[in-house]
Amino acid sequence: MPIAAPAKINLNLRVLGRNEATGYHDIETWMVPVSLADELRVALTADPGITLTCSDPELDSASGNLAWKAAELFLRQTESRGGACIELHKHIPHGAGLGGGSSDAAAVLKALNDQSGRPLDGPGLEKMAAHLGSDVPFFIRGEPAVARGRGERLESRPLHRPLDLLLIKPPCAVETAWAYEEWSKKVSCPERWAAPQIYDGIEICNDLERPVFAKYIILAAVKEWLLERSLVVAAALTGSGSCLFVILRDPRGAGQLAAETKAEFGDTFWTAACRTA
Repeated sequence: MPIAAPAKINLNLRVLGRNEATGYHDIETWMVPVSLADELRVALTADPGITLTCSDPELDSASGNLAWKAAELFLRQTESRGGACIELHKHIPHGAGLGGGSSDAAAVLKALNDQSGRPLDGPGLEKMAAHLGSDVPFFIRGEPAVARGRGERLESRPLHRPLDLLLIKPPCAVETAWAYEEWSKKVSCPERWAAPQIYDGIEICNDLERPVFAKYIILAAVKEWLLERSLVVAAALTGSGSCLFVILRDPRGAGQLAAETKAEFGDTFWTAACRTA
């Protein structure tokens, strides 16, 4: 039976500075899972070894894939004598800031844990997940939460109501490590490009917009254009990008806005209508 591995958006993201003890940047961010999701089939096998097939030919189908690494870590830490077979059907674009790889890894951990008789409880899975990546513990929980530290310290924070969204990604990708390094250099952009927005009591902002927009000016142009549309109540970069999320006044207009975006900026832009989960 297929397992859904949802994407996420960062409603806000504040970078607090580099933590010299960990080598990572400390952050505070409110992350929310959305209905867009990858699909996986995961099975424990009697024979050792891991096999992974992936529908996206641009992604590694071996040990470089985070889903593979998750299976390898789980099998090693639980001292399993068997292996794992993983089928991954991608719907979440990579290099988008939507957390697709992290969500895939969390889905693998949870599936293998269930099939092994649940040797790990929730906190145990989150602790294991933190070894794979900053966002992976969030996807273990699968609920809106504020993440602190490098992203592994979680505090539940539900939304008042679901948000209807349109996700928009240009053909370029943004490397997360580069974005944080550029933030450390205090790269700036015009204030209006990254100004906070308020919607339904939520401050929508992203400190990584400054360095990302300074290099990828097309993203700033798309955001400004979106905020001029009557259907749009807010728009911002999610994670380090390159995907922008748009909060819609009416989900029935998502298709038209997607078409207008492609007409304005090109058919190479990827779009997806979804909702916070």
